[in-house]
Amino acid sequence: MTIDINGISSARLHGPPDDKQNNLPIEKQSAKTDTGQSTTADTVSISDNAAQLGKVTSMVDSAPVVDAKRVEQIKQAIANGTYEVDAAKVADKLMQFESVLKS
Repeated sequence: MTIDINGISSARLHGPPDDKQNNLPIEKQSAKTDTGQSTTADTVSISDNAAQLGKVTSMVDSAPVVDAKRVEQIKQAIANGTYEVDAAKVADKLMQFESVLKS
């Protein structure tokens, strides 16, 4: 059973868009300049939360990906022969990772 609402069949609602849908006109807001000429203007407003998110994102992007100090400490421990691997801790982390992959 096909339902036709205002000339739009259910096939058009759920199917791929046709040429008529792709070429629908876009309404733009008209604004007047100081000279009185009419121009088309698009406006965008950003919420306070979005602005904060932008600031946090730029802070995270500028932070180093690797802790260079920690890397140097580990390099020195390996070079000195004092670096120890906790096999139980490595095994636990591997099991946690496996459980995440399975879910």
